[in-house]
Amino acid sequence: MSASELADLAEEEERRKKRAPWGVIALVLLTGLALIRNGSGEFDVGPPQPASAAAADSRTSSGGTFLGVPDPLPYSEPDRVRIPSIQVDAPITPVGLDADGWVGAPPPEDPNLAGWFTGAVSPGEKGTAVVVGHVDNTQGPAVFYGLGALKKGNRAEVARRDGKTAVFEIYGIEVFAKNNFPGNRVYGSKGSPELRIITCGGGFSKQNGYDGNVVVFARLVEVH
Repeated sequence: MSASELADLAEEEERRKKRAPWGVIALVLLTGLALIRNGSGEFDVGPPQPASAAAADSRTSSGGTFLGVPDPLPYSEPDRVRIPSIQVDAPITPVGLDADGWVGAPPPEDPNLAGWFTGAVSPGEKGTAVVVGHVDNTQGPAVFYGLGALKKGNRAEVARRDGKTAVFEIYGIEVFAKNNFPGNRVYGSKGSPELRIITCGGGFSKQNGYDGNVVVFARLVEVH
C-alpha cells in the first residue's frame, strides 16, 4: 500500500472517530436544534406542514437492501443542495456542536444557506448524512421554508467537492415534537447511503418558538 493510500486511511479513521454517536445526538435533539431556536414564526402564513400521507412507511424506513441503490461514495464535503420541487438551490457550510452542546446552524442572517453536520457522514457515504437549515428569519422565509410541502418521490441533489452529485429520493416527510424526537429512527444507519434534511416546524409561540422539527427522509438513488 502506498504512502498516500495509508494517509487516506488514517484520515478516514480520524474522521470516523470524530463522528458523534447517534445516541448522544439524539439526546441533544430531545431539547431541540439551534436552528429551531432561531426561527421567527412571525409571518401571516406559516410554513407548510407535512401531510400524514407523507410519513415514511415502516417497510421502507427500517433498513434492508433496495434495488438500484448505487454503491456508497467515499468521503467528500458537500458544496451545495438542490431540491427542484421547492426551488431550493443553496450553498452548504459545515456545522458542528456549539458550546452549549446544540447542533449548530448556519448564520441566521443568510436565509439561503444550509448546514452539513460534520459529526455524521458526508452525503453519499454509507450511513445517514444530515443537512439542516432555517425555516425563516426576521426578514422572511429561509432556505427550508418549503420542506413540509415535499412529496414522496421528490428528489434532493447534493453537489460534492469531489465533483460528484449525490441524488437522493425522498421517501418520507414528517414533523416530530422537540420533546419526543425519535433520534434512533431519524439518524440510525439503514445500511445504505441516506440523507436527512431538517428544519423547524409544528406549532409556534413567541415564548418558545417552534415546537417541532420537520424531517425529510431520503436515500441515494443516483450519482452523476
